[in-house]
Amino acid sequence: MRLTGVGRRYGRRRPWVLRGVTAELPAGALVRVEGGNGGGKSTLLRIVAGIDTPTEGRIEGRPPRTAYVPERFPAALPLTAGAYLTHLGRMHGLTGARAARRAAEGLERFGAAAYARTPMAELSKGTSQKVAVAQALLAGPGLLVLDEAWTGLDAPARAELDRAVAERTAAGGTVVFVDHDPARLAGLPDAHYRVRGGTLEAAAAHPVPRPHAVRIHAAGPPGAAPPPGLAAGAEPAPDGGVLLTVDAARSDAVLRELLTAGPPWHIRSVEELP
Repeated sequence: MRLTGVGRRYGRRRPWVLRGVTAELPAGALVRVEGGNGGGKSTLLRIVAGIDTPTEGRIEGRPPRTAYVPERFPAALPLTAGAYLTHLGRMHGLTGARAARRAAEGLERFGAAAYARTPMAELSKGTSQKVAVAQALLAGPGLLVLDEAWTGLDAPARAELDRAVAERTAAGGTVVFVDHDPARLAGLPDAHYRVRGGTLEAAAAHPVPRPHAVRIHAAGPPGAAPPPGLAAGAEPAPDGGVLLTVDAARSDAVLRELLTAGPPWHIRSVEELP
């Protein structure tokens, strides 16, 4: 995906929020965007996601499946959490049964299964944010845009979203994110940008020691063996599934192989080892 000379202002006589933004967002890349409050970060992310359109410039190569999670999710919808996610799943082309199953899995993954039958308007900020993240991951987006998406999530859900980001990039998706916590996914982004004065500039990433190895806890369908080439290094996990310890440089390739297996494996956790 490429942005060329992108600019945005809200009215012909209004100041430019963004102008001259040019950037490459490769497939499989994790891209961090930072900048001061009111500087145009959210405007840029909405344009990247296709929620907003640029006043000038062009965008090419946006993946057909794009998902967006804002900091504040509009929860006042006349549906329960489960019905909302099932409805979105069907809009993405899933059958009714598969959409309902994916909806239940998403709520379970982020610790919101107990609220499947709760009307969206009655959910707390944290729970509605869990629903927002679950809806973004329903159909395996090729582009995932996260605008302060971790805000309001409890610690387990934040960790699960970190894992979901790793899964998306390992599967070849692009993830673009903003977060107020400088330690969020530190050391992992492939590109790091700063919005300053309405323009986008490359920012120096803070060097963080990379792990030597990664332990992946994965679970496949009942009776399924790990994909060829991974079975030899697999160990049974105490609570089910298998544990794979691989070189850090190879971890994305292993995650991609598990996620694209037929049927795909579920990644329960990814742990960095010294």
